[in-house]
Amino acid sequence: MRSWKVTRLGEPRDVLELLETERPEVKVGEVLIEVEASSLNFFDILLCQGKYQEKPPLPFTPGAEISGIICEVGGNSGLKVGQRVIATPPLPNGGLSKFVSVSEDSVYVIPDSMSASEAAGMFITYQTSYYALFYRAKLQKGEVLLIHAGAGGVGSAAIQLGKAIGAKVIATAGGREKVKVCKDLGADVVIDYTSEDFVSTVKKETNGRGVDVIYDPVGGDVFDRSRKCIAFDGRILVIGFAGGRIPDAPVNHALVKNYSIVGVHWGLFARKYPEETRKIHDNIVNLYNEGAVRPLIYKEFPFENVPDALEVLADRKTYGKLIAIP
Repeated sequence: MRSWKVTRLGEPRDVLELLETERPEVKVGEVLIEVEASSLNFFDILLCQGKYQEKPPLPFTPGAEISGIICEVGGNSGLKVGQRVIATPPLPNGGLSKFVSVSEDSVYVIPDSMSASEAAGMFITYQTSYYALFYRAKLQKGEVLLIHAGAGGVGSAAIQLGKAIGAKVIATAGGREKVKVCKDLGADVVIDYTSEDFVSTVKKETNGRGVDVIYDPVGGDVFDRSRKCIAFDGRILVIGFAGGRIPDAPVNHALVKNYSIVGVHWGLFARKYPEETRKIHDNIVNLYNEGAVRPLIYKEFPFENVPDALEVLADRKTYGKLIAIP
């Protein structure tokens, strides 16, 4: 079979090699999946560069989430050949391969109505956003939710999940195309941060009260300014730091305005409470079946063009998810 291998560290185009490798064996407690689609994430670029917190031994295959069909099962398996599934193959044997063998613990059944690309692009983004909004922020119907980088992977998921529960959703995005994407996803108000001040717009939309929950995957200056439009008793969700700078949090300001700064580490939550991760998956699938959520796909790339796709992703001009099709 063919697999993408990182053979040395550097830029993806320079260090990724498409190699013929052995089809993996299936052990007890594992299943073999024929990959239909692989999701590409920004941390795949960081892995190639050796800048990610996890540093697998060389050579390794990136790719953290896939969709596919089970073609072989190990002994005493609760899964069946022919089932369509999502899986999260661990490093160093990630999902950018024709076949992957993974533990049953990292496999989630999907309905036949869900396309392979949608399935591959759903797991991490929707799990993260669901956990953030409903476990950490306890978002309620009728509350006002501000989502930064609404056209991104986690942001687009958060817009749909916020609307599904009945929140008023305000999103920020950069440029006309991404503003339209957020509106199409269902956001009630979209702010183009390249030409508008989101703080003043949020205060206008909330009659000066501010928003109940802020979903922030950007950090830096965005976090600093978000503190100016959080409501009394509000919750600021710290999702990540795509802006590059990890902000400081003046706790005296949190005390005066009575808001919470809430960390969101879905990966650790999933490892500690795998049964809750399955509950979230089932809830998300139900929302998909109801038409309340649809993973946002920017583009599908042929498997041979994975380095090109990662270059496009590195430019940060995309929206939603990029998918590789073996």
